[in-house]
Amino acid sequence: MFKTRSETSAFFDAFIPEILDVEHCDIVVAPPFTSLATAADEADGTRVAISSQNVHWEAEGAFTGEISVRMLLDVGCTYAIVGHSERRQYFGETDESVARRARAAVKGGLYAIVCAGETLTERDAGKASEVVRRQVREGLGQLTPSDLSHIIVAYEPVWAIGTGRTATPEIAAEMHAEIRKIFAEIHSPSAADALRILYGGSVKPDNISALMKKEDIDGALVGGASLDPTSFARIVRYL
Repeated sequence: MFKTRSETSAFFDAFIPEILDVEHCDIVVAPPFTSLATAADEADGTRVAISSQNVHWEAEGAFTGEISVRMLLDVGCTYAIVGHSERRQYFGETDESVARRARAAVKGGLYAIVCAGETLTERDAGKASEVVRRQVREGLGQLTPSDLSHIIVAYEPVWAIGTGRTATPEIAAEMHAEIRKIFAEIHSPSAADALRILYGGSVKPDNISALMKKEDIDGALVGGASLDPTSFARIVRYL
């Protein structure tokens, strides 16, 4: 919940020149709903795509405070984040609602960035793999083979979000490998090989290179460090 429309414009004015020559990765920015149209206008003609931070499973209706796939497409979104840990922690998001949102997003034509991750209590209790397995199975298990090309998974350990604590590259890689294994079990080995899995949790310019060197880490879901255009550009240009 950061950045007004004018602040969003200022962000892009500073960010776009920094990444114009980047070709090694896809770049997606996910502003709040009120700044989506502004962001889409600012990113027009560049390689930067726009994502929402949430999406509802119905096309329209009496769902005050929600937003539909059609509305997001209308303002220029191509991605939607689904099941972010803050949505689960503060707003009652469940594995079932995550699954419904993810299915609606991909069937409507958006790429869904589906989040999964354990709390500190769950990790300390030795339940990290169990929790993430459940979230992936229940959140993505009902997708059809044709849906899978529009799914991206983001592993975001809740204990490493906004705390300054970061999962070591080894911990992150271990959980990414586990997610790929689960995906192979519920879909197919080929689908698991093609799946892009992002790491999210206090990603910064000074730790992105070490994270990206790990085999099963395909990208990053960046939080606080993306608010500053120079910081975010350094992450994008980690090579």
